[in-house]
Amino acid sequence: MNLKLLSLSLAAAFLATACGNNQETQKETAQTVIEIPDVKHPEWAKNATIYEMNIRQYTQKGDFNSIIPHLPRLKAMGVDIIWVMPINPIGEKNRKGGQGSYYSVKDYKAINPEYGTMDDFKNFVKAIHANDMKIIVDWVANHTAWDHPWTANKDWYTLDSLGNFKPPVADWSDVIDLNFDNKDMRKAMIEAMQFWVKEADIDGYRCDVAMEVPTDFWNDTRFALDSIKPVFMLAEAEQKDHHQKAFDMSYGWELLHVMNGIAKGEKNLNDLRKYIAKNDSVYSNNEYRMNFVTNHDENSWNGTEYERYKDAVKAYTVLAYTLPGMPLVYSGQENNLNRALAFFEKDSISWGNYENQSFLSKLLLLNKTNPALWNGNDGGKFEEIETDKKEEVLAYKIQKDDKKVIVVINFSKKPVEVNLEKISGAYNNVFSGESFGIKGKTKLEANGFLVLE
Repeated sequence: MNLKLLSLSLAAAFLATACGNNQETQKETAQTVIEIPDVKHPEWAKNATIYEMNIRQYTQKGDFNSIIPHLPRLKAMGVDIIWVMPINPIGEKNRKGGQGSYYSVKDYKAINPEYGTMDDFKNFVKAIHANDMKIIVDWVANHTAWDHPWTANKDWYTLDSLGNFKPPVADWSDVIDLNFDNKDMRKAMIEAMQFWVKEADIDGYRCDVAMEVPTDFWNDTRFALDSIKPVFMLAEAEQKDHHQKAFDMSYGWELLHVMNGIAKGEKNLNDLRKYIAKNDSVYSNNEYRMNFVTNHDENSWNGTEYERYKDAVKAYTVLAYTLPGMPLVYSGQENNLNRALAFFEKDSISWGNYENQSFLSKLLLLNKTNPALWNGNDGGKFEEIETDKKEEVLAYKIQKDDKKVIVVINFSKKPVEVNLEKISGAYNNVFSGESFGIKGKTKLEANGFLVLE
């Protein structure tokens, strides 16, 4: 195991006196070496999938108690990790909109009263665990609300030239930037993160704008949290060094942008192939990546998946959920949520037919049950399959030992006949449940796909 040495200087002052003489205080500095190990993924994460839960918008009440009845459905759907958006009280000073941003945190050790009480949250965590799932909590370390108690310590924040608090970027006017040069602030932040693991038994964190916070802070944090229990850490970033000591998984933002570009006609399948090759060269097979077609930011600010992918939503979802990486489902995807949810206001999801749930379940359960699609070293690697329709079709195999998944996707708006003679054998069609034998040319509808195991 590679170990990073973290040196902590412990100053101890010793007063030496001699008879009849005043001597200066003698200071000696001792150094304690703490070994921070490389990330070790929790055993339960090897075939896990993840679901982002927007508490405010999930039900009409928008609280923990009203969400508990949904948990068995999510478990049956193939979800293993529930990522809940920030649970803390929201700042009132310089608040945006009527209810404010989830990411403007007023108190790191308290519960947003709109969601319930501390006891309600603990019961929510227990209910998630009772359904054999894990919970990670969204943590906002980069900034706080203007009315956070920490503002009593001005040197805990980044200040402007006049010595005033300032937002991290101009548009984030409802929050102020924290100063990670301050050791006391760092210590308080780590203690606050330990609080929720100790007090509520959560299983880790999704860390907001992780790239804006020094990596050595995240390294120290992971070490401190793992000393309580093994945790799972997700970085909202694409930063290679995050994976060594701090985070189990990072965002597949670049994959999302490539997919968006192909859907717009600004990129093509060769750009996708370049991304896959680049991702394989930058990240080791054991550095988890999170793949998705939407999340809270995309949905609220950049368009729903239906606006971006139109009739090809399912084709792009198949791609994202079968490439190496952990698939993410955002609140409402299983219900064909086809509108942007308001970010600063109450805007409940209208649950009803769950018409997309069966489709998503088949992909999530495939990720759970077929080792080819497991995470990191427990899963297989991407291998493209040659076809005669390279500009329209991407065909690939993911294989782990004798388990494999074959995926063929038509990214064109027209039906194609594609020669799949490079594939042989009998397979199960994941979506139809029927046996499927490859016999030369196969017809795919516009935006059509095959997923075989």
